[in-house]
Amino acid sequence: MQSNDAAQGMRIAYLAWDRTTRWFHWINLVCVLGLIALGLAILNEKSFGVNADGKVLLKTLHVYVGYVFAINLAWRVTWAFVGSPTARWRVILPVGRGYTDSLRQYVRGFLSGETPSYLGHNPLGRLMVFALLLVLMTQAVTGLVLTGTDLYKPPFGDAIARWVTNGDPDKLANLKPGSKDAVDPVAYAEMRNFRKPFITVHEYSFYALVVLILLHIVGVVISEIREKSSLVSAMISGEKMFSEAPIDDLESPAGDKK
Repeated sequence: MQSNDAAQGMRIAYLAWDRTTRWFHWINLVCVLGLIALGLAILNEKSFGVNADGKVLLKTLHVYVGYVFAINLAWRVTWAFVGSPTARWRVILPVGRGYTDSLRQYVRGFLSGETPSYLGHNPLGRLMVFALLLVLMTQAVTGLVLTGTDLYKPPFGDAIARWVTNGDPDKLANLKPGSKDAVDPVAYAEMRNFRKPFITVHEYSFYALVVLILLHIVGVVISEIREKSSLVSAMISGEKMFSEAPIDDLESPAGDKK
């Protein structure tokens, strides 16, 4: 809905992102940066001269940050079903009636210098968000499996531990991450073969995530310059600024609503 102030060309604040969405974004950012740093250290352990115990420590830290990352991501997925209008799947995923037309309209406007304003994600942004969520979820799922194969930690660690020891109580009691002393060689080899596709997907999706993050940053900067809607600060305050009501006016002007 367009307000009188917007119609007169005054820039007014609209609530774009609720608190949950903003908290998810910043927690996710911190976790991803931490996971990237720890992941690079693990991948380059030999160059850094990391010994066996140090590698286990790095993986343990990676896992604990990964738990926070996975829980935060799971909550965001849930919030997309029950959250505020701009947080819902219907305005996040690049699907639905009219999406293709809105994408064409947005691209035409962007190229002509008259970029349409959106309260939530613009059509190109929805493509980026979908790609990011897909890669993040891939990282979370494969990471949880690898957590079990590397450190025997939840949610799959107990099953993996029983697998590599053939359920032998004595071996289970002495099983330690990074050590093969208590494992059955044949079962351990089977587990490592099972692990291979997960680590391959985890590693390549890591590289894909880095590329997507860089593209995301470039896209945000360009959108901030072209749209002038306070896109960056909106992820802190929750509010975007518009001189005209956005195309997807899902909320009234912000006022006291957060």
